[in-house]
Amino acid sequence: RLSRSLSRLPLSTIRSSARALASSSSGGDPKTGYQVADDFHHGPDRARSNVGGDVGRKMFAYSVLAGTAAIYAASVRNTVVDFVDSMNPSADVLALASIEVDIQKIAEGDTMVAKWRGKPIFIRHRTAAEIEAAKSTALSELKDPQEDAVRVQDPAWLIVLGVCTHLGCVPMVKQGDYDGWFCPCHGSHYDT
Repeated sequence: RLSRSLSRLPLSTIRSSARALASSSSGGDPKTGYQVADDFHHGPDRARSNVGGDVGRKMFAYSVLAGTAAIYAASVRNTVVDFVDSMNPSADVLALASIEVDIQKIAEGDTMVAKWRGKPIFIRHRTAAEIEAAKSTALSELKDPQEDAVRVQDPAWLIVLGVCTHLGCVPMVKQGDYDGWFCPCHGSHYDT
């Protein structure tokens, strides 16, 4: 009779029933062979404490992750700041960036040569005739046309970099066609 009643049941029902019988009688899972804990020894209290443990572990993991991210962000910031700071000019370069010259000692019509960043600077105290000649010169006559008002802040003083535009030679003072500067290397003449 039992075999007839079992033959009418679907096969999946028979298997699940057999598993349930085997696990309850032996105390283990027939599929894996491991012992299955019953709710009597490890009941709802154990499950609740496990949930609390999961939250605690998650909070610890998040804290470690946040701390690591903060340390990483700080080290990236320091690296970027150090890199950008390395591009700033050094103290010796900043010291050469500006010079002080007492221009009161330069008489009208004279030129003083000062050194700035390793290059000569011509400081010319122009006469009234030189100022008028510079203002009245037609721009079409000049190789590099530029009005005198653009070249100087105070018309009495002309301050220029004293390097020849051709090869970087230093022109001679109060020489040439315009009584300004003359470069003998290639015959360049500069006005005041």
